[in-house]
Amino acid sequence: LEQFCTDLTARAVKGEIDPVIGREEEVARVVQILARRTKNNPLLLGEPGVGKTAIAEGLALRIAENDVPRFLQGKRLLSLDMGRVMAGAKERGELELRVTSLVAEAVAAAGEVVLVIDEVHTMVGAGAVGRGRDGGGSGLDISNLLKPALSRGQIQCIATTTTAEFRKHLEKDKALARRFQPVTVDEPSEVSAMICFF
Repeated sequence: LEQFCTDLTARAVKGEIDPVIGREEEVARVVQILARRTKNNPLLLGEPGVGKTAIAEGLALRIAENDVPRFLQGKRLLSLDMGRVMAGAKERGELELRVTSLVAEAVAAAGEVVLVIDEVHTMVGAGAVGRGRDGGGSGLDISNLLKPALSRGQIQCIATTTTAEFRKHLEKDKALARRFQPVTVDEPSEVSAMICFF
């Protein structure tokens, strides 16, 4: 996990994350979803640049300040960097091994960590490794390696994607889409946007 993830909670504790303004409602919704017994993985849906990632950072700040319900106190939000996961993996087996061990570590740390997967659509059909030069063939779908742990409730994650990418990739994968609870993230209000600039 340490090799492929950034600890957002640790960054928040160190003061490396700026305050998140105007997203209290969305952060509260994410907390509400994480508290559920089933379908407890929030999927932040919104256009590029609306602040989906900032909502996860807002939650990290609240955890760092101990301003969360008991079930989230002391948890670590680990932001998974898919670029790092895929970097240098020359063969499908190498990428599969990385993801499998990453999932195993996340399962072992269950109850202590929540994975944050930015642009989760990149995992569906991801891993051009093993697809051949033309991009055809049977490439590794990284999301298939996550599904069993998600379906058994062994790991929790907060994912982000755009509405278009959701429709194109995730909506078609019913087994994966079922594991997530969508949260629509709209543009910040004019007042919030102005506060962000000053």
